[in-house]
Amino acid sequence: MQQHVPVPTAESSTPPPPAPGPGRSTGGGPGFWRTTHRRPATVGLLTLLLAAGLWLYALPRIGFREMGDYGLLDRLPVTYYLSLLVLTAGFVLGLRRAARAPWWPAAHCAAMLFALKAPPAVLYDAVRYPWASKHDAVVDTLLAHGELRPEAALSGNMSAYDQWPGFFTLNGGLVRAFGVEGAAAYANWAPIVLGLLMMPVLVLIYRTFCRDWRLVWTAVWIFQLANWVGQDYFAPQGLAYLLHLTVLAVVLRHFVRPGSAGRLRDRTFLDPAAAGVPPPTGSRQRAVCVVILAPLIAAVNATHQLTPVMLCVCLLALCLARRYRNVGLLAVAALLMLAWDLTMGRPLFVETLSTLKDSLGELTQNSRAGYAGQLTGPGPELAGRANVAMVLAITVLAGAAVVLRRRLTRSALPLLLVSVAPVPLFVVNDYGGEMLFRVYLFALPGGAFFAAAALVPAFAGAASRHGGAKPAKTPRHRAAAVALPAVLLVLSAGFLPSYYGKEKMYYTPPAETALVTRTLDRAPEGALILATTGSFPEALHRYDSLEHWYFAEQELPENERMLADPAGYLAAGIPPGATAYVILTRTQDVYTAGEGLLPAGGFDRLRTELSASPLFRTVEAHPYGVVLEYRPAAR
Repeated sequence: MQQHVPVPTAESSTPPPPAPGPGRSTGGGPGFWRTTHRRPATVGLLTLLLAAGLWLYALPRIGFREMGDYGLLDRLPVTYYLSLLVLTAGFVLGLRRAARAPWWPAAHCAAMLFALKAPPAVLYDAVRYPWASKHDAVVDTLLAHGELRPEAALSGNMSAYDQWPGFFTLNGGLVRAFGVEGAAAYANWAPIVLGLLMMPVLVLIYRTFCRDWRLVWTAVWIFQLANWVGQDYFAPQGLAYLLHLTVLAVVLRHFVRPGSAGRLRDRTFLDPAAAGVPPPTGSRQRAVCVVILAPLIAAVNATHQLTPVMLCVCLLALCLARRYRNVGLLAVAALLMLAWDLTMGRPLFVETLSTLKDSLGELTQNSRAGYAGQLTGPGPELAGRANVAMVLAITVLAGAAVVLRRRLTRSALPLLLVSVAPVPLFVVNDYGGEMLFRVYLFALPGGAFFAAAALVPAFAGAASRHGGAKPAKTPRHRAAAVALPAVLLVLSAGFLPSYYGKEKMYYTPPAETALVTRTLDRAPEGALILATTGSFPEALHRYDSLEHWYFAEQELPENERMLADPAGYLAAGIPPGATAYVILTRTQDVYTAGEGLLPAGGFDRLRTELSASPLFRTVEAHPYGVVLEYRPAAR
């Protein structure tokens, strides 16, 4: 009978301990610890401490109050960039012993997440992303009235939040538990909290298909660098996304059909880094898992309107792989989604169905970014180019791995299917100009895994550090030793403009927030609030008792026609007898310019002409904005 020679893998390729001798041990005793753990522990600890010192030194020197055209990019001190460089070096060095000490790459991943996304949480005296304040407003409304009103027709696109209240109900409980005034007290920490919770879920998914800790942690690292989309802020999408990945992690590990693995259980056939197919489960076990997952899927449906669609699409894609063909789970997920859409979410669901005939098949329109899709200004333009470069980089790296590591691709085919599954949604709808970002976000876990596979080659042989034969280094291994740190640094360089290049739009001074809050508190019940866009602080304060019209959230040609006679244009759109206020703030100016909603100088012209018009009376003028009251009797 022919004997198969075991193929060395990332975990098995670590050399066996040397023969017992003076100062050495064959087990897990002191000698073993000294020879295999002391060096990575020392290097890992030193790089973490050095990076922390540099980051803490840089933090108070970040000039976020004086941001210019490039957002935070030219306000971050050199020591901040050095801290990222040190973390990257420590991570790459830690990968060399990832099989024996995976906690050091894990610690560096957590530190990098904190270094990249914690500055706004630590420094800002306002909620990052002005539009995030509307989520705090929903929590405040829920706590004040004890309920939300899904059937109420609310302006400012707020109906969706009352119809999918899971995120806000959770945060209402957190506000009470923490004893804080509102969710704004901790909103800026959402990216860090969600990122830390995401790490074990990603590891669980990646370890389902890979037993090489180097590849697993590199995939987590790349996921963090490539997650510039900004959907992990204080919003329902971040929580729903975490729940979505948790459901997929359970499915990928516990829904394997008996007899479906075939050659994938043969180690000689698999890529050295590939993990074997998880143990199969019987029909009864999978039925129990469906019952366990049903509340989690229901929570996804109660939290966000798009994520259940993505989940059903991913489960459908998994049915294409014989390993995970489970129509029962797909049916449960689809029924839960329809049950919610036809009850709590019925108003918006019916409205969305009525618009599908206009968006179905409009690929160009559905893949646009934002309302205008034309970023202007040095920072936004650089951010837009960096966004495209990051998407292309992940796509090229992942594509290279799919071609070059076909055996790993075959064993991880379900993850590839899940990553590609959201792409066809471009055919259906533009999701308010955000479908491009959402498809990228849901494809990112698989994209990061295969991108890492292109950078972390499988071991070619075993080696010994103590007199044994050294591993055979192939040209690919030599290239990877240079390519891995180089690519990680390039991705870090791409993340910063993608995430912080438009930061001038995202930070709002407290004085501007106070101006808006005063105005909305004074407005009578049912008053109409006009603004160029809803992207300014506290824009939807008292959203349940005021009406809103964001008159510049439309295509640029229409806004240019509006600027020909701003007062007349707005007067024509204000209902007769309505009490109306126009709020124009600094953040709106920055946003409309950066997103290309208004031409150069358009906001200043709008403010000047409305202030001079007899149709509007200045209620309050402030360096951060102006408030005007509509006076129709003056016509």
